[in-house]
Amino acid sequence: MKTKFFQIVSGKIKEALRKLAVSLKRNPKLIPLLALAISFVYYSFNLTYISKTTLLINTSFMGLCSFATMLFSILSFICMLNAFPKRQKPNAFMLTLLLGMTAIIIFCDAFYYSSILNSTVQITSQRAFVTVAKGVVFNHIIFMSVTALLTVTEPIIAKLLKKINTSIDIEYTSTMEAIDISDEE
Repeated sequence: MKTKFFQIVSGKIKEALRKLAVSLKRNPKLIPLLALAISFVYYSFNLTYISKTTLLINTSFMGLCSFATMLFSILSFICMLNAFPKRQKPNAFMLTLLLGMTAIIIFCDAFYYSSILNSTVQITSQRAFVTVAKGVVFNHIIFMSVTALLTVTEPIIAKLLKKINTSIDIEYTSTMEAIDISDEE
């Protein structure tokens, strides 16, 4: 009873993974798009800590950096969707614009991170959000770097995905013989 249940479950998991592989083979731009979405959502959900830290430390261009990070994160979605049109060559202009926005986001995050490190604010239990914001900004730099790497290597990833065998072997197709239609007119 248990083994049959596990066979059914493992079969369904294998089929779900196969369907995922087929979907990624057809649309490999989903991988960098998903990485971009994860980094955007992560930064957005922790924006309260960023805002409180900006208010507390308030050095030059800190607020501008957090604004630029959010603005270019939103605009990078549009560039990502237009950089890899369906079944066409990548759009070089949009790809360049996307990578430029990613570089600006990483620069703004690095500036914000250095502003936190160089501040003279004492971290107390009421100001623990500064430590959280520092971690969020550092993690966001890593997420955006991975997104840029996945974006640049998307053509390589697409070629590697095409090598994955996602066909289903059905019993009667393996015993079928070739049909000769050369004599028919």
